[in-house]
Amino acid sequence: MLTPLLVFNENGIYCEAADVYIDPWRPVNKAIISHSHADHSRWGHKQYITHHTNIPIIKHRLGEINVSGKSYDETFTINNVKFSLHPAGHIIGSSQIRVEHKGEVWVFTGDYKIEDDGISQVFEPVKCHTFITECTFGLPPFKWEPQELVFNNINTWWDTNKSEGKTSVLFGYSLGKAQRLLKHLDSSIGKIYTHGAIENMTEVIRPMIDLPDTTLITKETKKTDLLGHIVLAPPSAHGSTWIRKMVPYVTASASGWMTFRGARRRRAIDKGFVLSDHCDWQGLLTAIKATEAHKIICTHGYTDIFSRYLREQGYDARTEKTQYEGELTDSEVDKADGGKS
Repeated sequence: MLTPLLVFNENGIYCEAADVYIDPWRPVNKAIISHSHADHSRWGHKQYITHHTNIPIIKHRLGEINVSGKSYDETFTINNVKFSLHPAGHIIGSSQIRVEHKGEVWVFTGDYKIEDDGISQVFEPVKCHTFITECTFGLPPFKWEPQELVFNNINTWWDTNKSEGKTSVLFGYSLGKAQRLLKHLDSSIGKIYTHGAIENMTEVIRPMIDLPDTTLITKETKKTDLLGHIVLAPPSAHGSTWIRKMVPYVTASASGWMTFRGARRRRAIDKGFVLSDHCDWQGLLTAIKATEAHKIICTHGYTDIFSRYLREQGYDARTEKTQYEGELTDSEVDKADGGKS
């Protein structure tokens, strides 16, 4: 029996023909990295390959690593295996990874979404024989509204809080989600303040994207300075001593998990906005259909339910276990990063 082009082992997703790993979760010699969230880009590899816009981000997170950059659609060969990176639309610098060898083509998506968020290169369907897809939100109830509507609601919420003399605190991941929020906030309402983790990451990304001005919250910041304005913070800041100086404040979270009211109650959040950097149910199906792949491998998320549905639709679908976490429910990527981002 022929060895599959990509296999899942204790270190990650391995291409034996090229002797290279994709988003490995244990230290390896050579790794191709889809994006810089902590569950996909780990410290300790001897050599990293990623999209060139991801290099300053991954260095901010991991330090001075041995990393080389590639452009989208640029083909590079390792031991006669052809690789190329293609836009995943997940966050800035995120990539799908195409692998071709002896006429066989596989695509690993990493994390992805098909909606244009205004800061990431838009998702590009890549035709293949085998498609490795996340299914973080692989259930029919997950159905995203157009982001224009979501951001109208966020800005209206902020404006209402301002009229009531309250500070608006909006939680979102420091890498990706925070910059997406920042890009679409209406700065005519007031000033945008930031937690240090978000400010530091945003400063790395500013040279690549036009973003509104922000003000870092410091020890000298008074709660009266914040009244009527909005604060962007990572979810890990909720309930911390850092946030206590902001009373009176109103909290909100921007996440796909805000689809369910129970998630908002568990987090003790006043308001939930359904906004994800992953595909919803229909987005996953649309992306899979566009690849024209027959074999589908489902990772991290509702893998069993989603793969069973795909099999009912005629796909050769199965699941594989990984150490990827998708969009975290009860903690945030910053915790996995040790606070670096």
